[in-house]
Amino acid sequence: MAIYLKITNPTEVVKKKTSKWLTDITPERIDRKLVEDEVIKGIIEQLALEGIEGEISAVSGFEIKDSTLITKNDFIIRKTKSF
Repeated sequence: MAIYLKITNPTEVVKKKTSKWLTDITPERIDRKLVEDEVIKGIIEQLALEGIEGEISAVSGFEIKDSTLITKNDFIIRKTKSF
């Protein structure tokens, strides 16, 4: 089983958690990685509390349109963690 989660506002999340100055100098791809890492950490913590074991990955380079998975040339699995 897989669950798809797309974060669409990483810059706004970083802005709320840090200073505006830091947000202004970091590119969106850095913001996205920071938010992804925190979301993954939180998901792992919650699933572990429920006794669920598995694996979670941060993946980029694909999208879902009308129930169709579309992969792009820059498809990459950035990080995978087992829990």
